[in-house]
Amino acid sequence: MGVQGTLEYLSDLLSSVKSKKKKKQIQTVAVKIRMDCEGCARKVKKVLLRCKRAKSVDIDMKQQKATVTGYVDAKNVLKAAQSTKKKCELWPYVPYNLVAHPYVAGAYDKKAPANMVRSLPNTATITESAVDIHYTEMFSDDNPNSCSVM
Repeated sequence: MGVQGTLEYLSDLLSSVKSKKKKKQIQTVAVKIRMDCEGCARKVKKVLLRCKRAKSVDIDMKQQKATVTGYVDAKNVLKAAQSTKKKCELWPYVPYNLVAHPYVAGAYDKKAPANMVRSLPNTATITESAVDIHYTEMFSDDNPNSCSVM
């Protein structure tokens, strides 16, 4: 009982380690890809469906957008889209209400679909001014640029 029980315990332990692999979750990856005609759209759809673990591909010719749904990585989808020799990039647009400052020069894009702006990396939007004035010095009599109301 002792040796057999130990062997069973070790066997169960090893089998549980193998089954605890991290499973990928289903994702939706959007790619902006230039498509001129229905033939281009068919070619792109055919290539993207060949991606490993891709479940479905939706093509929107009006927005120049291909959406891949499945257990896929964005990097692999982009690589497959680039194999069509068409200009492509990951979908760069997000709804304008999700962006803190949608009309900043880098975010606003005339080519963006309606109610969308280009997503920017999260950078500090408020920068410190070059002249750092302390509030105690602002109203002092020694400061020539001080407030004249007082």
